[in-house]
Amino acid sequence: MSVWLSHHFHALAAAIKRLTRTPTGSLLSIAVIGIAFSLPAGIYVLLENLQSLSGQFSGAPQLSLFLKLDADSEAVAEIESRLKQHPDVGRFTFIPKGAALEQLKQSNDWGDVMDGLERNPLPDAFVLSTRNISPERLEALRTELVKLPQVEHAQLDSAWAKRLDALLKLGRAGVLMLAALLSFSLVAVAFNTIRLQIMTMRDEIEVSKLIGATRGFIRRPFLYFGAIQGAVGGAAAWLIISWGIHMADEQLKHLMNLYEVNFRLYHLSLEDSLSLLLLSALLGWIGAWLSVTYQLGRIEPR
Repeated sequence: MSVWLSHHFHALAAAIKRLTRTPTGSLLSIAVIGIAFSLPAGIYVLLENLQSLSGQFSGAPQLSLFLKLDADSEAVAEIESRLKQHPDVGRFTFIPKGAALEQLKQSNDWGDVMDGLERNPLPDAFVLSTRNISPERLEALRTELVKLPQVEHAQLDSAWAKRLDALLKLGRAGVLMLAALLSFSLVAVAFNTIRLQIMTMRDEIEVSKLIGATRGFIRRPFLYFGAIQGAVGGAAAWLIISWGIHMADEQLKHLMNLYEVNFRLYHLSLEDSLSLLLLSALLGWIGAWLSVTYQLGRIEPR
């Protein structure tokens, strides 16, 4: 076990030494990887912020709960208590049937009709906004609330939310396509970098094979090099996104103040950040593995 760890430690040290031996070339490769990864990751952050921002405007979807005509004050109090405790319910307003009738009487279109009625045909109602604008979650919430005691009907205004959700899904599909294409470019960068290194070390590799070095022993430092280069490139992408969010957030703050909305752009979560670093390291490792496997097959001791 100690021998295995020693081999990996020396391979890691050799990879770091090679990375620092040519700082200009290494920095250029890392910059290419960072810029390539910052594009899909940055668009992903933009879409997530857009979804979060849309829920803070007055156009957020509303759910109206219409109670039965014979609902009493106890039923109203019970429903109000449940709405306060529900995690998906934001603000809500209770509209008594008397207030709704008076509002209709003041309308030019319905005033005369309402005056001719002997009794109030309108029910009590709750109008509430939701914290989650996902069409699936909104429909599940409507189905849940309509089962409450003394609730006759639940009407959901979610047409705009469905359109927004469709646009966000289209944007995420575009991000996945862009990420796939740029991931291929990262593999290509790692492949070409390792190929050039192997060409400059051809004589050393031939001697290593002559004295009995295995392919795994020869391959190991190059794999570490590709993984480290990819991980550092992912960290560069994270810094680029962080800088972009900081610059945009300062300008967005003034715009949001005009709409009296308290909103700040958020960065990649810890889980997303770790995924970015691990993915970039994995792609660098794959590019290095492909390159060294291909090149070692062409190098034989003379």
